[in-house]
Parts: sequence; C-alpha cells; structure tokens
Amino acid sequence: MSVHLIKLCVGVSEPEELEAWQARRVAEKRAAGIEPEVIHITRMVPKRAEELLDGGSLFWVMKGEIRARQTLLDVRDFRDEEGVRRCALVLDPEVVRTQRRGRRAFQGWRYLKAEDAPADVRLGADEAEMPEEMRAELEKLGLL
Repeated sequence: MSVHLIKLCVGVSEPEELEAWQARRVAEKRAAGIEPEVIHITRMVPKRAEELLDGGSLFWVMKGEIRARQTLLDVRDFRDEEGVRRCALVLDPEVVRTQRRGRRAFQGWRYLKAEDAPADVRLGADEAEMPEEMRAELEKLGLL
C-alpha cells in the first residue's frame, strides 16, 4: 500500500513557478556536469520510504492549498558537508496539477494517506488559457 508526503512549497504560489524553478536547477546541473535530477532536500528521513516508493508522491501546498504533486522516484539518506544527516527526495520532473484542497501551514513534511490525497486535474487547452482566479472559482463550484 502506497503512502504520500505533503510539504509546503515555500516562496512558490503557482505550479508554473515550481516548474520554472526546477527547470532552472536542472539546467544548472547539466551545465555543471551533474546528473540532472529533480531533488528536494529535507532534514528528516522518512521511515516509511518503502511505502513512499510504491507509487507515492510529494504533494505541494501553495498559498494554503494543495495544488500539485510529483511522483517520488527515490529517497536517499546522506550527510551534508557539515556531517548533518539529510534526505534527498528524488522527484519525477512532471508537476501534476491536483484538485485544490485547503491545508494549514505546518513545518517539515507529513505523511498523507492515499485515500486522503486529492485527485489529479488534467487541464485542457481552454482551461490552461483561463485566468487563474477564474479557474480556481470554477473548481470550487465543481465545474472543472
């Protein structure tokens, strides 16, 4: 049975910003000759890594709402330059939009049961062209 992680996406208010930030980091890694993986570093190592890697995702909270997710590809335990234990969450580069779901702020990450995870939302060409505020209102009304 898979389980997910949920984490605040600090400093990012839209999934497009996350995609752009991660694309810049991947380009920097390529230029430096480093493997161009999408990695998010955390302080704590999940004890349920096996369950996370069985189809789990990292769900991102942006501006108080779950807005997107990325499939977890690997969970790597390592020590940084100062010898402090860290965790590298290796993510699929595709940022998948999800149904919006309100979430209060919290520190670090939390586990998210598969049955509690919001569903994916695939935007058609018309929806992608809509202003974000209009799309959010239509989602709240259940029309998207």
